Amino acid sequence: MADDVWHHCSICKKPIGFEEAHFLCSVSTCNRKRTGLFFCSVQCWDAHLPMMRHRDAWAEEARSPSRRDWEQQLAEEREREAVADAEDDEPVPAPRRRIVSGGEEELPKDVLVVVSKLKAYVKARSGMNTSDGVVGVLSDHVRRLCDLAIRNAERDGRKTVLDRDFEPRS
Repeated sequence: MADDVWHHCSICKKPIGFEEAHFLCSVSTCNRKRTGLFFCSVQCWDAHLPMMRHRDAWAEEARSPSRRDWEQQLAEEREREAVADAEDDEPVPAPRRRIVSGGEEELPKDVLVVVSKLKAYVKARSGMNTSDGVVGVLSDHVRRLCDLAIRNAERDGRKTVLDRDFEPRS
């Protein structure tokens, strides 16, 4: 950026200088650090509305910081990033295991399948009806599959069960 330019207008790219009036969108998603929309005029702010599809928005007048304040903000930001990078370089501790429940008796024995969908599938596939007793047996099978997948995820050091954890390992 040139020495006298703080930002550029998000629509027309006209430079916005230090300690100069500009406009911001009232919608928070337009003011996030990564988005950071700045407008040199209300007409430029108005031009972004069809693209962003805001339901209720208005232009807010603001004033850009002085050069000294802006340089201080940048220095503080670089310092925060340096601290974050230093923390990233520290060794990562081994994952801790979490014990979710004390025993099998505490686990819920709810139905884990959508009964109507199961019955509709069996009916469409074979023309047969499905007994209500099937639901409990099938839920037990699903629980066992989930237990295997949980063990596979823990073995890989993850706290998230993925689709690949359900596949048998050799």
